Amino acid sequence: MRSRLAAAALAMALAASPAAAGAAPSDVAATHAYILANNQLARTSVARLGVGQAKIVRLIGDFAHKCPAVGAGSPQDEQTHFLNYEAGVALWSVAYGTDAVPIRTFANVVKRLRWSNKAITRAAQGYAGSLQAMATLAVPPLCEDVVAWRASGYKVVPADTVSLVRRVEAIELNPLPARLLGAYERGSDASLFAQTLRLEKRLEESESNPGEGDLLKLLATLAIQE
Repeated sequence: MRSRLAAAALAMALAASPAAAGAAPSDVAATHAYILANNQLARTSVARLGVGQAKIVRLIGDFAHKCPAVGAGSPQDEQTHFLNYEAGVALWSVAYGTDAVPIRTFANVVKRLRWSNKAITRAAQGYAGSLQAMATLAVPPLCEDVVAWRASGYKVVPADTVSLVRRVEAIELNPLPARLLGAYERGSDASLFAQTLRLEKRLEESESNPGEGDLLKLLATLAIQE
C-alpha cells in the first residue's frame, strides 16, 4: 500500500508546478497547519505503538480461541493470497483503529486546508482520507471466510474476501513529501517536518518488522499457508 513509486510520481508532478518565490500568506498558513497536525499525529501514533501491539496480541489470541487451525490442509496457490491479505487487514484494522481518534482529528484539520496549487490540496486531503479509510476498517470475518473457502475444497475464495482485498489494496498512503512544501515553510516548520519524518520512519519500521511477525503468527494460528 505504501507505494514508493506512487509517492515519487506525486512528487514529480507537484514539483512541476511553479515555485512559490513569494508565497501567498494562505499557502504559508496552510503549510504550517498541515505540518503541525501531521507532527501531532505522528507523535501520538508513536506513543501508542505499545497499545496497538497489545491489541494485536489479543486479536490473535481471539482467533486462536475461535477457530484454531481452521485452514488446515489449505494449499499454497494464487487463492491463498486473498486469505493472507485478509489476515493482514485484520491486523491493520486494529493497528490503525488504535489511532482512529487522532487520525480523525488530523483529517478534520486537513480537509479545511487549501493551497493555491490544487494538486497539493488534493494530495494532502487524499492522504488524510486514506488514513481514515484504514482507521475505520472493521475486523473482517476471517474465521467464517476460511470456513467457506474450506467448504469449497479450497477452490473458491468467498466473494466478500475478494471485494475486501481489492478495496484495501486500492488505498494509497502517500504523505506529502517535505520538499513540496519547502517554499511555504517558515520559522520552525522545516525542523518540525524533519522530526515528523523520523517519527513516521519508526511507525513504518514497526509495521514492517513486528507487523510481519504478527501476520506469520496469525497465519500459523489459522493454519493458512504463507
